[in-house]
Amino acid sequence: MPAIPALRDYLKTRRSIGIGFLKDPGPAAAELDEILTIGTRVPDHGKFVPWRLIVIEGDARVAAGEKLAAIQQARRPDIDEASLEVERRQFLPAPVTIGVLLSPKPNPKAPEMEQLLSAGNVCFNLSHAAFALGFAASWTSKWYAFDTEAQAMLGARGGERFVGFIHIGTPTTVMEDRDRPDLARIVTRWQG
Repeated sequence: MPAIPALRDYLKTRRSIGIGFLKDPGPAAAELDEILTIGTRVPDHGKFVPWRLIVIEGDARVAAGEKLAAIQQARRPDIDEASLEVERRQFLPAPVTIGVLLSPKPNPKAPEMEQLLSAGNVCFNLSHAAFALGFAASWTSKWYAFDTEAQAMLGARGGERFVGFIHIGTPTTVMEDRDRPDLARIVTRWQG
């Protein structure tokens, strides 16, 4: 198969855009469906579909932030207003966030680790899909990805856990590239 230069160039230069640099407009309904379709086209040994997606958009972004702030305030009555405001803005200003849940299906054919990797691939594919449609994305996993109460509030069911949140919107900046790994330090050729 011949090389696809545009795809190769994209993969060599792909760079996340932080959530604070994502704004409206976000993907329209048809674009979001396309992002979700592309995002879920990942390796899935056994066809178990070991993940679910939670879309947070519109006014739900503010409501989710309010509920996160309430969780923190109940746990830490002395929390200051600035910290509560940080919690209220967890899903802002990005127009849409997609929470990716690992929803494991016990089966010896596909150990949970493989299912987790499949869910991680969904996160990365959602990011690629957002960029392919002219948007930008940021994959995060903050405290609420690991907190049982917050997970349930955001839609996790028994046995599920978030592996990431993909924030999507129109970029307001171009991020400078960061240092990348030196291949000589991380690649070993197995000699038998």
